[in-house]
Amino acid sequence: MAKTLLVTGASGGIGAATARRAAQRGYDVAIHYAANATAAEAVAADVRAAGRRAITLRADVADSGQIRSMFAEFDSQFGRLDAFFNNAGILFAGTRFMDIGEEQLDRIIAVNLKGAYIAAQEAARRLARSRGGTGGAIVNMSSMLAKLGGGLENNDYGATKAAIEAMTIGMAKELAADGVRVNAVRPGLIDTQIHARAGDAGRVDRLMASVPLGRAGSPEDVAEAVLWLLSDQSAYTTGTIVDVAGGRGI
Repeated sequence: MAKTLLVTGASGGIGAATARRAAQRGYDVAIHYAANATAAEAVAADVRAAGRRAITLRADVADSGQIRSMFAEFDSQFGRLDAFFNNAGILFAGTRFMDIGEEQLDRIIAVNLKGAYIAAQEAARRLARSRGGTGGAIVNMSSMLAKLGGGLENNDYGATKAAIEAMTIGMAKELAADGVRVNAVRPGLIDTQIHARAGDAGRVDRLMASVPLGRAGSPEDVAEAVLWLLSDQSAYTTGTIVDVAGGRGI
């Protein structure tokens, strides 16, 4: 029986790359999206072309009720969860710390922290052996800004990702006895559309000099790390934050 994987934020970027590569490695994949159904269906088509089963699930992860409905729909379609990539998140245009408004702060916390936290809870309840699951793996999405602090731009984003790292470590300690491994990836400058959607299409080029390897990362670079952490090849790895940043931040 194929393993099942749910990926949030999977209609593009790192989430889409992970869904596609997971299918190539034998996973049936549930593809969450927030708004772009066409893009999500394109990812699903690629999963099916690889010979695996795919479904698409729409939810605003700032809404806990929609998260729970998404997992309930996953249950009805797939029946069993083996792996979860907690990837969905948002980024606003770079704003100095003193100018970040309360409305922006509320939204980024609702999506990047509260939404990710509740989604991780729902996944853990399905994976934990004490709740009737068979164990499995969770990978949370962090960012190099959790380490660098987002100074002069995106401090709000960096703060939510630092919280995700603390959540990851705490989850790993608590869920190990339930057969659930929990890790996170910490991407650096990755060439995805998130920068343009935030109104800063030139961000990667502007910050390239800070990357020792001298290039932007690709979504596939991060997907490879995610899939390793979800796989049995990392069976003795939990509570770890894996940098995928080309040396940025060292």
